Amino acid sequence: MAYSTNPNLPRVRQEAVRLVREGWSTREVARHLGYTQSAVVKWYARAPGNRHFIIPTRSSRPLHHPHELSSEVVDRILTMRGERHQCAEILHHRLTEEGLAVSLSSVKRTLKRAGVTYPSPWKRWHTYPPRPIAETPGILVEIDSMQEGCAYEHLHAYALVDLCSRWTHAEAMPRISTHRSLAFVEEAREVAPFSFRTLQSDHGAEFSKWLTERLRERGIAHRHSRVRTPTDNAHVERFIQTLQRECLRRIPGTLRAWRREIPPFLRYYNTERPHMALGMQIPLEILKRFQAID
Repeated sequence: MAYSTNPNLPRVRQEAVRLVREGWSTREVARHLGYTQSAVVKWYARAPGNRHFIIPTRSSRPLHHPHELSSEVVDRILTMRGERHQCAEILHHRLTEEGLAVSLSSVKRTLKRAGVTYPSPWKRWHTYPPRPIAETPGILVEIDSMQEGCAYEHLHAYALVDLCSRWTHAEAMPRISTHRSLAFVEEAREVAPFSFRTLQSDHGAEFSKWLTERLRERGIAHRHSRVRTPTDNAHVERFIQTLQRECLRRIPGTLRAWRREIPPFLRYYNTERPHMALGMQIPLEILKRFQAID
């Protein structure tokens, strides 16, 4: 366990100070508790005079950075902010004109630390409801988009995968957008042998709040994966890798070729290809099993 997060250290410090106050030497206390003598001396110096005390763990975060902004630059940023309440981009431009070499991110960080920034009223924050357990097909479906450049054009594609059965669907697109995302989901719903209950995506612009509202109108919940946690959408990421390796890299890099070859690959993937995650079963077999149960 890390030193800064060990919940037992305050009690150890308290015990060390108690032993010193009862007449033990700092060397004896250090040998008894398994710490250095200098640590015991510092604990004793930090302990208050009363009997009930707690010596908290100090943060290991450094107090200063060798490349931190000088106090003059910080004061200038805050002064300019207080004059007209201008945004960080304008402040950065004005500082550059004054000959102060400071990055835009440093200006934003300085304003944030000073508590003079406010969240945008137009930004709509995502929530992270509990991840549903994919016990039956359609309970949790992961969706993502991909882009691949070639000598002819930049190609895009949507892909989704059902976590229970590993049934998949994909479609090539000339470009991606939130409206195209909805159109792709509608097409997948028409060909899927089950109903979608929860759709999970990353935080891409093509999976915006507008898409969340349209899906809610259709009775589909939309949840986003956690920020900087690509493993939340690992299944669809792995399917995209398989799609690229087993299909797209073997054909010309054109939109016409993608639209011609992806449907046959999907039929093979869903009805013939064995999956290690399913115990070498085929997605179609899993779907038939659940249909028989229903």
